[in-house]
Amino acid sequence: MAKRGLYENIHRKRKRIAQGSGEKMRSPGDKDAPSAKDFANSAKTAKPYKKKKKKMGMLESRGM
Repeated sequence: MAKRGLYENIHRKRKRIAQGSGEKMRSPGDKDAPSAKDFANSAKTAKPYKKKKKKMGMLESRGM
């Protein structure tokens, strides 16, 4: 099983906070908070963003 990424951990924690866990996000500069270098390393392994295809309406598909 692959190790969870930085952004996945952040999203999971935000979800727990929204559900009322009482946790708080660490501020930049706090001990064990992700640094700018951590975010840069995470961006190197991120999957490329895929644009969503626009659905064509019935009239557009007929050229009207």
